[in-house]
Amino acid sequence: MSQGAIEGYASAAPELIDRYGDIDPEAHLAPVRAFLPPMPATIIDVGAGIGTEARWLDAQGHSVVAVEPVAAFREAAVRMPGNVKWRDDRLPELPAVMADGRTYDLVLALAMLQHLAPPDQIRSIDTLYRLATPGGRLILSLRHGPGHPDRKVHDIDVDAILDAAACAGLVLLSRQAAGSLQKANRAAGVVWTWLVFDR
Repeated sequence: MSQGAIEGYASAAPELIDRYGDIDPEAHLAPVRAFLPPMPATIIDVGAGIGTEARWLDAQGHSVVAVEPVAAFREAAVRMPGNVKWRDDRLPELPAVMADGRTYDLVLALAMLQHLAPPDQIRSIDTLYRLATPGGRLILSLRHGPGHPDRKVHDIDVDAILDAAACAGLVLLSRQAAGSLQKANRAAGVVWTWLVFDR
């Protein structure tokens, strides 16, 4: 995530924390629910926000690490119930997370690649690939449509992401289109592409 986007999210954190708290994680993950791993799995959620999905997965019995560069989101999240482990890091490199040398059964990168310029979107795919255990899975949600001026979004070329994933050695299992769960985003014409890969 770019520094400008991080600062934009930090400035709007009080409003966004409330808004994200209203999202139903089961409904949000509905397009890919069939592809979630059996319990217990090791999961890393990259760009986790306040951990809406991470806490839900933790409650299902998974071991979850959440990665989020916006301090206000992490601070709000650690006050919430659950056993999610929180890290401060960002794509495209995830230097702190990669230094751990851990891999995961499931890698999530939801609603965040749009905050990276296209070359960094492509670089991120290799980083996410390396986080997945051989035989593990990667799930992406890619945003299409306008963003808030304080949280710049870039266009995402889905075909370029698919090409980068194939070059990294990922195998596409599913590609689905979905609308936004958030009313304001729906009104603005925001739609999503969900991609599921096996490593």
